[in-house]
Formats: sequence, C-alpha cells, structure tokens
Amino acid sequence: MKDWLRDIFQGRPWWMNALLVFSAYMAFIYLPWDLFIKPVESDAEVWFGILFSGWGAKVMAVPHWFVYGAAVYGFRRRRPWMRTWGAAYSAQVAFGMFVWSVVAVGGFLGFVAGVVSAIPFALLTWGFWNAQHYFESPATSLRERYGDWALVTGASSGIGAEFARALAAEGLSLVLTARREERLRALADEIEKKFNVATRTIVLDLADSDGPDRLVDAIGELEIGVLVANAGVGYAGRVDKQETERLQRLVALNCQAPMVLAARLTPPMVERGRGAVIVTGSAAAHQPIPYHAAYSASKAFALFFGEALFVEMRSQGVDVLVLEPGSVAGEFQAAASEIDHGGEPVGVQVEEALASLGVAPSVIPGWWVWLRANFAQRVGPRRLTAYLARDFMEPRTPPEMR
Repeated sequence: MKDWLRDIFQGRPWWMNALLVFSAYMAFIYLPWDLFIKPVESDAEVWFGILFSGWGAKVMAVPHWFVYGAAVYGFRRRRPWMRTWGAAYSAQVAFGMFVWSVVAVGGFLGFVAGVVSAIPFALLTWGFWNAQHYFESPATSLRERYGDWALVTGASSGIGAEFARALAAEGLSLVLTARREERLRALADEIEKKFNVATRTIVLDLADSDGPDRLVDAIGELEIGVLVANAGVGYAGRVDKQETERLQRLVALNCQAPMVLAARLTPPMVERGRGAVIVTGSAAAHQPIPYHAAYSASKAFALFFGEALFVEMRSQGVDVLVLEPGSVAGEFQAAASEIDHGGEPVGVQVEEALASLGVAPSVIPGWWVWLRANFAQRVGPRRLTAYLARDFMEPRTPPEMR
C-alpha cells in the first residue's frame, strides 16, 4: 500500500495531490450519490455563480461529474491539457464565488466578501498556469533517458514500424526484427536516411520455440535500452474451426516471446539503472471475446505480465508500459482472417504510448475504447460482456469461421 501511494503521489506538489484526492472523492463518491440518491427537491448546483436547483441541478451535475473524472485522469497521467483545463476551471470557480458573494451580500461588504472568497481559487488558477513543467514530458530525449539502442519486434508494418520511426526521431539506433526481410530493409533504409541513426535488421519468426533466444543471441553485445515487444497476431473464428498449430503459434508469439525477451534483456537494464520495456497488448485483454478467444486470452496474459513487471522494475530504474490499442488501421485484420472494419491510425497509438511511458503501467488510447474496456472489466458481469463481445465480433468474422 505504501509503495502504491508513493507511486500515485510522487512528482507533484502537495496542493496538486490534494486536488487529485478531492477530485477522486467528487468523481467516485459524492457525485454518484448526488446524481442517483440525493432527493431532487434538495439538490443544488452552481456554475459561473448561477444557482441551479431541482431537476436543473441534476442535469448540471452531469458536467460536474465529467469535470472531476477528467481531473482525476489528467492529474494521474499528467496530461499537458490539464494545465490549461485546471486554470480555466479554477478561474470560473473564482468568478462564481465573487459573483455569488456580491449578489448574496450586496453593497461594498458583498464586494469585499467576493474578493476574499475568490482569492483561494485565483491562486489555484495562478498555480495551474505556472505548473507547466508538471504536465510536460521530460525534457530529455528517450535516448538520454534509456540508452543508445532500441529493439522493435514486428517492425515491418503497423504499430511496430511506427514505433521504429518515433524512436529514431528521438535519436535511438534500432534493431528491427520481423519475418519479412524486404520490408525490414526498406524501413531501415528510410530511417537511416531520414534520422541519421544506425540500424540492424534480424529476420526471424518469434513464434518459433527458439525464436526469442535466437534474437537475443543475434543482438550480441549491443546495449538495448528500449525493448518494444510488439510482434503479435490474431486469429478470428470459432475455436473448433481453427487450426491447432496456428493457435499454438499465436500463444507462442503473443505470450512466450515478450516474456522471454523481457527476462533476457532487463538484467542489463537493471545493472545500468535505466531502461524501458513496452509490450503491445490489446483492449481485448479486458474481456473474453468469442471468435477471438485465444487472442483475447493471450492479450490478458500480456497485460497482467506487463503490469506486474511495471511494479517489479519500478524501483530498478526500468520503465514498463503495456499499450492496449483497440481496432487499428493496417494489416492486422487481414492477417487475423477478420473482415476489414477500419480502425484508428497507428500514429495515435505510438504517441500515446511514449507519452505514458514512465507514468502509467498501461494505457488504452481513445476515450471510447477506454470506456468499452473498463465497462467490460469493472461494471458489466463477465457473462454479459462475453455475449456483447460476441455480437461485436460476429460481423467481423468470416461466415465460414463462425
């Protein structure tokens, strides 16, 4: 408990941590009670100094709920928008307190009372506006934070290729690995010309039983400062219609490969006192998904493994993150034998991952994807979420595989 609390509150001034606690109380205790239990006739809400009562108060409590929920997220993850958002919200509270006092008390005394009551919130506004450094990514580059070399698996396309470009832009040299040599070489040439960093390509299949060990052996004495365990595959269909060997290789690639790579590459990071591990998981990890049963189970393994590793490595100077994308545009759907249904750009996923590295154990890019995943895990009964997931996946699965 002590380490968990330290992890939550470190890196922010006391007043900001106090606001985090207050926002959590409002979002998870007071406002749910206010909205769903408190009698309508006794309800009251204030916005910009305007008092709402009865059903008007109930309606205006909804944006209040959103405001405090967003505050918890913004404080906890140190999102850059929190500086502007916090300043704007505390400014409107200061304005509301001033107006309320002037109207309620009246005259010169009301003016003085308004100024006095607005001062604490005006100071908060000033504090937010001058707290930019608390909500920014570290000024140092990823290369300065973690070392000279990064390893990216599954680098020939999609999220892996985007990770490679983003890390190269930070000055890291790259070891790129995947099965498709031509694509790897093309990506390496592009990165070397554009970012002026060194690259090495290693062609192998991490689904082979000895694939992860052969990869580490091929890296040799290079000091890998960032491991991006991105290689993964899906397989859509009813399990009795799926090929056993393909299921076995899915589990080997999605579960065994990142585990072995982390086990072999983190000891040197611990010795150096710095490093990073990013595991590409999936929002599918949060619920059982019929027609993607093995895939969702394998990503649950990746999520639990990565979040446990986050705690193990936290005190050793090694940052760990599990990236949990929803549907992503690219080749994954075709490779998983799904019917194409579009998805989010890969750049958004990588940007969110690198912004969250060192801050959170896992991240789900996108509010809608985050809400779906958390409803499945924390609100809905697991049986219900399985049926809902089936209804979601069925039209995305070829008829012959249902």
